[in-house]
Amino acid sequence: MLILTGAPGSGKSTVAGLLACKWPRAVHIECDQFFHFIKAGYIEPWKPESHEQNTTVMRIVGQAAAAYAAGGYFTIIDGIVLPSWFLSPLTDALGAAGHAVAYAVLRAPLAVCHARVKDRAHGGRGDAAVVERLWREFAGLGPLERHAIDNGTQDPGATADLLAAQLTSLLVAAQQ
Repeated sequence: MLILTGAPGSGKSTVAGLLACKWPRAVHIECDQFFHFIKAGYIEPWKPESHEQNTTVMRIVGQAAAAYAAGGYFTIIDGIVLPSWFLSPLTDALGAAGHAVAYAVLRAPLAVCHARVKDRAHGGRGDAAVVERLWREFAGLGPLERHAIDNGTQDPGATADLLAAQLTSLLVAAQQ
């Protein structure tokens, strides 16, 4: 199982789709889709008051991912999984369910991220200030820095190949 994260425009969804095609059985879970299921009471997920909503959504994402992995699928969770917010609860839950979990942060220069999201319809995450704020969240990972992959100039296929080759070294939660 892989949690693939990074700022908006870092290439998560493109790379996750390519990576999933490298396995005979794979699932690409796009966290953003789970937010779209909320039809009343939705709060933009980057706002401080969205924490309870975001915790619920990430718990559900983790449950879905664990179920697919238990069914024998290589599972890629694609979303903005900030180390300071949801990484530990998500990896702890998946590890406790017996799944090895790798974590990778795609990191492109801020200007590249802005250019990639400019023409997309992503609500507030297309807003330059939101993109920059989220980009900065992934700029200094401290002990998780080894999980960062600079893909600003790298072809998405090459990034997927690199991730496939490095999955074991990117583990943050091993099977218990």
